[in-house]
Order: sequence, then structure tokens, then C-alpha cells
Amino acid sequence: MTSENIIFFIIARILNFIKLKNMKPTLLILAAGIGNRYGGFKQIDKVGTSGETIMDYSIYDALRAGFEKIVFVIHKDIEKEFNELIQPKFSDKVEVDYVLQEINMVPTGIRPTNERKKPWGTGHAVLVAVDKLNEPFAVINADDFYGRNSFGILADYLVSSENKTDFCMVGYQLDKTLSEYGNVARGVCKTDHNNFLNVVTERTNIEKLNDKIVFTEKDGQQVELTGKEIVSMNLWGLKPSIFDYLENYFRKFIQKNSDNPKAEFFIPIMITELIQNKRARIKVLESGDKWFGVTYREDKPAVVRRLKELVDQGLYPESLWE
Repeated sequence: MTSENIIFFIIARILNFIKLKNMKPTLLILAAGIGNRYGGFKQIDKVGTSGETIMDYSIYDALRAGFEKIVFVIHKDIEKEFNELIQPKFSDKVEVDYVLQEINMVPTGIRPTNERKKPWGTGHAVLVAVDKLNEPFAVINADDFYGRNSFGILADYLVSSENKTDFCMVGYQLDKTLSEYGNVARGVCKTDHNNFLNVVTERTNIEKLNDKIVFTEKDGQQVELTGKEIVSMNLWGLKPSIFDYLENYFRKFIQKNSDNPKAEFFIPIMITELIQNKRARIKVLESGDKWFGVTYREDKPAVVRRLKELVDQGLYPESLWE
């Protein structure tokens, strides 16, 4: 490489870095879940000191971290509430957009079973937002509280990493993410010595039993966990390059599961394949924040109490948007 080429290469890298630093990330909120175990649309349930939802706190934290756009993935049954109650709340504070996640949003040539009643999961929810995202973005669940620091470190990583296939996720300790009222699904993570993700395994039946934490295999066998495992709570930092792979992986998944009305395409399924095929790297970030959320209706009083404690500590105002 000539000296002129070297100089050109260095200048290009610097310009690309400046471009990334000036590109503010977007927050993609997955709010289309039906919430069968909760008994309703928990993403719009009021739990804050002034009637806020959990996602109000996530949006508040994201704005403090420098996010400048919010995209919601919602179910058609809450579209009216979204347009009347949710969107007006934020429209004067940040750019807001939304997309519906529907069962028939599948690749051309795929015909899912007529018995299908619910969307295809979190991976599909990200895919349906493809036309709304041209910048680095964070993915969150609407019904999970992640903590202020989590959004800060995720935003910093997204704007500072130059490689378009360098992604990230914020991990939490398993024993701090369980419900007292039933089993939960968690992505159990294994990392290398540099804290890059090797594999994330989706476990859908994790619960406390007799002072132990176990998950149940499909064959009914119970496997004990330590509780110290790092798990994904669906707080991902991604870039638009993810869409180059997402549709292809979803197509393979849906072809395999087109006759299964309960199959779900989880984000970790695709992430694991990307890692194994050496198409991406995922840095696991640990924020130190405490996660909590509402899986079951019985979880709600504890969430209300913990949010009030955070307000009493001065970490949040009593009314977020006044």
C-alpha cells in the first residue's frame, strides 16, 4: 500500500468515526406482546407514581442517554390507545414512529398455518421495523425496567464502535431477574475472555423450586442453575446491517416451523447463528443496574413499590413528563 493510500485510508476511518459519533441511536420498543400470562396488554399498564408505564421510564432514561428517536412495534389491538395516549405524550420531546407486527408479515412464498394466533416473536418484531431504522438502535421490551446506566453504556458502545457488524447487549445476573409467581424465559449467555458473546441459549421454563433455580427441558428433565449466570433481558444494541441477515434467518425458521402455531423466532436464535458463522460480534456489557418487570399480574405490586423507591431516592421525578 502506497503512502498516499495509507493517508486516504486513515482519513476515511477518521471521517467514518466522526459520522458515527454524530449519529444518535434510535430506541426500538417491542410492545406487540399479547401477555397471556399477565392477562392483558401489560405494556400500557400504569405502574409509576403519576400513572406512568414501565416503558415511560425506559424512554426517559434513553433520552438522557442521547437517543433522539423512538420506534414502537405494536399490536393492532392497541393502535387506538397508542395514537390517542402514547404517541402524543412524547411527540413534542422526541421523534416518534411506529409499525404494526402482524402474523401475515412473512417472506414471499411462505404460508403459515391458519391456527397461528400470535406474532412470531422478538426476532420478527425487529424485522418488521426494517423501513424505520437507518441508524444504530437499541432493542428493548416494553414491559421491562432496565435502569439508567444500561442505556448510557449501550449508547456509548453503539456510537463508538466503527465495525458495522459489532453489536452489543446488556446482561443481568439470572437470580436478579426471576418472578416469584411462575416460570420465565431467559437467554443464558456464555462469553469469551474479552466478554464477547459465544452463545446465548433460550431457556423458556426457568423458576425457583425449593430454594433452587432450575429450568425444565422439553423431555421434562429439570436442570439446576447457579443463579449467577449472565442472561439477556432483550436489551440489544444493533446496527442496520442486522437486516442483511435477519430476513434470511427468519425465512429458514418459518419454513421449518410453518405448521407450528406456537413457534417463536427469538432474537438469540439469530444472534447465535451470526456468531457461529462469524458474521458478527456481540459485546456483553454489564451495567450494574437492577432489572425488574411484569411477567405475571402478581408482579405488579412489587414493580409499583420499586418505582416509588427510585422516585423517593431522587433518581426520577414524581412525574416524568411535567
